Amino acid sequence: MDEIPASVETMFDDANGDLAVGDLDAAIEKYRRCVEIEPAFFDGWHALGMALMKSGRYPEAIAAGQKAVELRPNDQLAWSSLSLFYVRNNQIKEAEAAGVKARILSWGGKIAKEPDR
Repeated sequence: MDEIPASVETMFDDANGDLAVGDLDAAIEKYRRCVEIEPAFFDGWHALGMALMKSGRYPEAIAAGQKAVELRPNDQLAWSSLSLFYVRNNQIKEAEAAGVKARILSWGGKIAKEPDR
């Protein structure tokens, strides 16, 4: 996914502003709309997961984090965030597994084969 429509980018920026001032509900609503419009929008899924975690909605954060790592399986930040979401939900085994994947990526390894371009 390379090209995000301007309307989604604007909504994403608005959601980031909401998050910055502590309006988690407004941010979550806008991030959700972003990924509904553009289901392959990695940054939208990642931000949605972070906002959901900050609001204590850990199972929903995990679902968003899983979508983010599905979209970018070799993204270290996505795996680190997913690990954090699992920790907050007291799913330690899952958190450790996601954390291992983040460490593998930090060492230069890969979780999934890169697609041919």
